[in-house]
Amino acid sequence: MPKNFEHSSPNPSQEEAILTSEGPVLIVAGAGSGKTMVLTHRISHLIEKGVKPESILAITFTNKAAEEMRTRISAMKSHPYDEQAPGPWVGTFHSFCVYILRNSGKAIGIPRSFSIMDEEDALAMIKEALNDMGLDPKKYEAKKLRNIISRKKNEMENPNDWSSSGSGQFGNILLETWRKYEEKLTNAKALDFDDLLLKTVELFTKNPEILLFWQERFKYIHVDEYQDTNLVQYHLTKLLAQKYRNICVVGDIDQAIYSWRGADFRNILHFERDWPDAKMITLEENYRSTQLILDAANAVIVKNKARVPKNLFSRKKSGPKITLFEASNEEEEATFIAEIANHLVNPPAGGGMPPREIAVLYRTNFQSRIIEEKMLEKNISYQVIGVRFYERKEIKDTLAYLRAALNPDDVLSMKRITNFPPRGIGKVLLTKILSGEELSPKEQNKIVEFKKILEEVKKEVTEKKSSEAIKAIIKKSGLEEYFNDGTEEGEMRLANIQELVTLAKRYDPPAGGSAPEGILKLLEDAALMSDQDTIKKEENSIKLMTVHAAKGLEFKAIFIAGLEEGLFPHSALSGDNAELREEEERRLFYVALTRSKEKIYLSYSVFRTIFGERKINLPSKFLFDIPEELLERAEEATITLE
Repeated sequence: MPKNFEHSSPNPSQEEAILTSEGPVLIVAGAGSGKTMVLTHRISHLIEKGVKPESILAITFTNKAAEEMRTRISAMKSHPYDEQAPGPWVGTFHSFCVYILRNSGKAIGIPRSFSIMDEEDALAMIKEALNDMGLDPKKYEAKKLRNIISRKKNEMENPNDWSSSGSGQFGNILLETWRKYEEKLTNAKALDFDDLLLKTVELFTKNPEILLFWQERFKYIHVDEYQDTNLVQYHLTKLLAQKYRNICVVGDIDQAIYSWRGADFRNILHFERDWPDAKMITLEENYRSTQLILDAANAVIVKNKARVPKNLFSRKKSGPKITLFEASNEEEEATFIAEIANHLVNPPAGGGMPPREIAVLYRTNFQSRIIEEKMLEKNISYQVIGVRFYERKEIKDTLAYLRAALNPDDVLSMKRITNFPPRGIGKVLLTKILSGEELSPKEQNKIVEFKKILEEVKKEVTEKKSSEAIKAIIKKSGLEEYFNDGTEEGEMRLANIQELVTLAKRYDPPAGGSAPEGILKLLEDAALMSDQDTIKKEENSIKLMTVHAAKGLEFKAIFIAGLEEGLFPHSALSGDNAELREEEERRLFYVALTRSKEKIYLSYSVFRTIFGERKINLPSKFLFDIPEELLERAEEATITLE
């Protein structure tokens, strides 16, 4: 066994998963079954038996999971993980593809300094494309078009081989918008999230010698959360692993909750078909939750048809029952949540639970508003997960200066900063510049001044450390002076961009390192940030988030709010594939239940106001899947944990 094993006596399934180092391996890992530990010790075992660390690849789905894996590998005394020395490559699918494309993308026309369009940028480009076509972005639902284009890219389609025939006027508009959108991306030397994956597969498919180079580089491949992979990710991992066949995937169909973004849980079902000699190992012992919680979760998920049979169990004592609260409306529900949470944190006898060990989960984001109100009334510290630092306007403005300096063809960033802070280059003048019209001497002077600023910014970016460059840019761009206007809002925005300087220090290159590389990495992380990356480790507060955002996290006590028909399970279940969608909603509820270590509070409202309309609700059908003996009504419940 690898040194420093986390459990004194690993269970037989864990040990088999760690020591089976060669050939294809499928690890079916139930919730809380120690899969991260298994993966990190598996990597440790490979290194101890002589595998070069740099030939090991581990792909996760969130930066948080990747950071945790790197930290655990680093803690193993047999091989300290050194960021500067060759080591296992650990990261997300998207960051891995950025790494490949920065190094090898030139073969398909992608420059090293390409820009990454986040969702806001991509939507802005779709709107531009519609405007170019003389169409109203509101009438033709730019967001809907963006989502369809994204889905088609995830299905490995492109506008050149997709026909709109038979799709009517909307199909023709979609195809033309897609073509213009791709043209804009190409001209801006930019890729959207979907392109990062798609272009990497294209690179490998069209250039066998480049594929061979990366196959030789990564001879041992690990993919976490394999049930959440889409078609492109499936092909990418298959291409990389086909030479040495050392591919280990970890997943759990019962936690497949991302079909709406293109994930296909059938990939995990097809693994043994694709790799006939694969070994399948099932991890069923749960180290997180009490047996009572697992009994409830098992009773819920067993009703799904599309799954690999397993039965989670725990050696922990049974634990307190699950508390169920029926509220008359959403305000009463939120009051209940805030009062119980306050009691958990500040019990009369003292010795309360740390706020960071408590989470409030809900199906959709709109549910957080009333819960936040009640938390504020009770003076409870909380953090809403999903409010992303890098999406704040002042941060995007600052980052746009960096992007424009590294990639002058990034028209979107150029448009963002040309007149911000205001420098007299309005929409009319900007249109004249972009169309190549002749400018007056006064207009020329404004452009010369702006170009001078941009040159200074470029000098800072290419010559200084990331933090020093951003500090200088804030001054030279005029952002500092603009936000330092004496107002509370200006002070807050200035504080945020100053915080960006602090964050940028972690991207400062080592002695002798290339200055722009740090900025490129900063821009990459900013674009690829997920909801979980917004969680502040040092912040001791109750977390409010959607169940989707809670995937992979754990807390001592959780609240699951809004368990009503039409909300959870969601009303989108009607129509085609209703049964498949209901199974996914059931998996989502299963994921919510298995986030808890000790205590669960479930609640629903008889009346709820949604989009201004007051509705009467039935309790969620999922509540009836939980055996009655595992539940207690709120009026009968004891608040203190066992």
